[in-house]
Amino acid sequence: MDFQTFLQQFANALSLGSLYALIAIGYTMVYGILRLINFAHGDVFMIGAYVAFFCVGQFMMPWWAAAIVAIGFTAVFGVGLERVAYRPLRDSPRISIMISAIGASFLIENLAIVLFDARPKAFPVPELFSTRMEFAGVSVMSVSLIIPVVTAVILAALLWVVHRTKTGMAMRAVSTDIEAARLMAIDVNRIVAFTFAVGSMLAAFGGIMWALKYPRLEPLMGIMPGLKCFIAAVIGGIGSIGGAVLGGLLLGLIELMTVAFLPELTGYKDAFAFVLLIVVLLVKPTGLLGKNQGEKV
Repeated sequence: MDFQTFLQQFANALSLGSLYALIAIGYTMVYGILRLINFAHGDVFMIGAYVAFFCVGQFMMPWWAAAIVAIGFTAVFGVGLERVAYRPLRDSPRISIMISAIGASFLIENLAIVLFDARPKAFPVPELFSTRMEFAGVSVMSVSLIIPVVTAVILAALLWVVHRTKTGMAMRAVSTDIEAARLMAIDVNRIVAFTFAVGSMLAAFGGIMWALKYPRLEPLMGIMPGLKCFIAAVIGGIGSIGGAVLGGLLLGLIELMTVAFLPELTGYKDAFAFVLLIVVLLVKPTGLLGKNQGEKV
């Protein structure tokens, strides 16, 4: 492989890793607060992409307005999901809330098949994201360069909220000890709802960016990206925002660069995530940046 091809594959891998990181942050935020794996997160990702699609196709909105509507709708959807499927079971055994999360995922997927039709749809890609750009002989789509920038900006804003605002302080308190947070007069329900809203907004961002990069929509499109982003969060250390970003970038780089160097393994591309997960958990069970945390019961 020559150097130019390497740079092109690296740009694509960085773009994919940034997408994984963006979605994995949503997993890690919810787990950090409630010790809950939101298995419906990949389906929230799908909802965000479909809402943007219908806003552009049916309501003739400009793409930026469609993105804002999709992100806002998905935030409300995530809060509603938490209120209906998770909050009533918050004090129940962990297996109950996990089963509820799996059930919510299947329900959203099948409702999407009924409402949106199972046939794949082509996502309209604006010229801004479909332009081919060349640098030093390397040709990449503009969306591959925009995605890492968007991810970096969102990450910086999120870290500012978590570490520099009262809401972020309350989030860290609830994450440390939810009962102690209640005794300190922190409105736990509001903080959990805020966390789900932010996590769902990140999923919507990821869904829209994914649709711009891979412009094919279908109701089950969130399953494999959702699994991979969950794996990225676990690899980095679930509960750690920095770990989710590291895990996403690492997963994207390993997945695409391995295929670039060993094209005969292209058919096994999705298996790399699971192999990497097993290796990391064998070496460091808490993930690369994770810490031992007592399980809430």
